[in-house]
Amino acid sequence: MNDTRTHLEAQRHCRSLCRAVERLEGAELERLGHWGGRLAEVLTAGGRLLAAGNGGSAAQAQHLTAELVGRYREERPAYSALSLHAETSSLTAIGNDYGFDEVFARQVAAHGRPGDVLMLLSTSGRSPNLLSAATTGRARGLRVWALTGPLPNPLAEAAHDAVCVDGATTATVQETHLVAVHLLCAFFDASVADARRPGRATAARNGVPRDGVPSAAMGGAP
Repeated sequence: MNDTRTHLEAQRHCRSLCRAVERLEGAELERLGHWGGRLAEVLTAGGRLLAAGNGGSAAQAQHLTAELVGRYREERPAYSALSLHAETSSLTAIGNDYGFDEVFARQVAAHGRPGDVLMLLSTSGRSPNLLSAATTGRARGLRVWALTGPLPNPLAEAAHDAVCVDGATTATVQETHLVAVHLLCAFFDASVADARRPGRATAARNGVPRDGVPSAAMGGAP
């Protein structure tokens, strides 16, 4: 009887994940594509991605930065991306001296530069240390993006832009975040490859990319 119940719960979990991924595909692909293009502009120009999360979301954030410093699929240059929760000595020192709510914000103040991207991941969208990081990031001129669970949540409101996963459970949201991370990496790689094509590079040096849009207009508002 217990095995049957476990099997049914597993089926429900799989179906819930399928529905969440379908909603991500329907509602957020365009946004993730825009993020990939914007991130490519920032990183290829010498900017940096800072990322942070707690628990499982920390692992997802570190997965993202590893794909950028290493590679996702095709060979390409390495790009600057840091997971703030992986800085263990800084994390513990800041937590000890300033409190856990400041462990990411103080690192954003130290490492972030105007125009950089700050990616914050949270299944609840309510973690005080991520909200503090978002506030500091905006004040320092970083572009703040959030990967969260269902709306409404404070982190989505604090960020410049957010992908909010409508999942039934924390596990489903977290699993769908991994799909979003991989999609973002795919869009990033495609944008980098496009920018490195000879025709695109020549046009960009003249201030007009291949698609005819002046380069100053491509990124939109910060």
